[in-house]
Amino acid sequence: MPIIVTSVTFLLIFTDFVIFQIVSCLSEFSNILLVTCFSKCYLCALKQRQMVIAVNTQTLLKNKLEGLGSFTDEVLSRMVRNHPEHQFIFIFDREWDPSFVYANNVLPVKTMLPSRHPLLWYARFEYAIPAIIKKHHADLFLSTDGYMPMHPDVKTYNIIHDIGFVHQPKNQPFLTSKYYNRFFPRFARNAHRLGTVSEYSKADIVKTWGINPDKIDVIYNGVKTVFGPLEEKDRQAVREKVTGGCQYFVYVGSLNPRKNIEGMLRAFDVFKEKTGLPQKMVIVGECMWSMSTIDLELEHMRHADDVIFMGRLQPADLQQVVASAQALVLVSFIEGFGVPIVEAMNCDVPVVTSDRTSMPEVAGDAGLLVDPFSIDAIARAMESMATDANLRAQLIENAKTQRMKFSWEKSAVDLWNGITRVMSD
Repeated sequence: MPIIVTSVTFLLIFTDFVIFQIVSCLSEFSNILLVTCFSKCYLCALKQRQMVIAVNTQTLLKNKLEGLGSFTDEVLSRMVRNHPEHQFIFIFDREWDPSFVYANNVLPVKTMLPSRHPLLWYARFEYAIPAIIKKHHADLFLSTDGYMPMHPDVKTYNIIHDIGFVHQPKNQPFLTSKYYNRFFPRFARNAHRLGTVSEYSKADIVKTWGINPDKIDVIYNGVKTVFGPLEEKDRQAVREKVTGGCQYFVYVGSLNPRKNIEGMLRAFDVFKEKTGLPQKMVIVGECMWSMSTIDLELEHMRHADDVIFMGRLQPADLQQVVASAQALVLVSFIEGFGVPIVEAMNCDVPVVTSDRTSMPEVAGDAGLLVDPFSIDAIARAMESMATDANLRAQLIENAKTQRMKFSWEKSAVDLWNGITRVMSD
């Protein structure tokens, strides 16, 4: 009899255990199913519900779109048209140009404070912009140039293109450098999610500021559709206009110390002395800092007369000058991306660029990589570009694959995906 009771008791206990395990599994499955369904329902609701997105658009300046401004213009123009169901509040720091109001779902507003000095930056982002966010009941604040309120009351997506100001603080005016190095690390930590423009910049932000890499999206730059190759007769016509018919190397970018303009000019002088070739050096860009070091370099050059400064060019004119060059030379000490590399690749123009930071990532096997600290290496690369037609042809062919990685359409989609992740967290 005890044996029978014990068997029955064991059977009951075993049955209870099996039932408990089944119920536990079903419960866990139900929880997973519930979370999955909730996430899908939330994302579906997000698509159907109108979001209000406040955007820092202080870089949108007519005929003055530098790198940050071009990124903002190209990405936002596509994003607002791709998502007419959402409302975008564009926050300018001065009267805006109507061309930046891309669609009916854009409401432009202006802060009373302009964004022209570090003290004004602080007041604008800590007081003026939070008031606009609150007034319009924004769901998200988006910044495409790194600036943001320290403690916003809404979710935030902030794009920091690079942190060269950390590594070379003296390349900015004193107060600008102090502001960047004091506040941008805090902006990075306080933002709900970050974007940046290269894997190099992402790794640099992670290493320098200790940001979780899972919090950072890489959103590559694209290239304007105007950039494309020219027929040889058109190239010759441009060369006649720019250099009197001579072949030339072209540099595109701001005249900033980190761009290594002095090293490039020194290397060009060495190239001219060694080869005696008639090539010119064409420099396209605006001086945003003191020209004293560049002027000093020119004074010491034997071939300064072969250097041509063209200032800032509008995209259509820039395309003509780039597409007619024998090679682009961009030997910066540091770049977050290097848009001129992609512009040149789209124009079937080979590239000489630095072997560090983001430039190898962007150029891939379509660029001739050099040490930016080696004048001889840069000069040798110039000589190779001037004399080796097979090398130029191979780099141009390689670029046809490499340039496919970069488009503004993809950039806009990648940014929107990042915003969606912020809103679904």
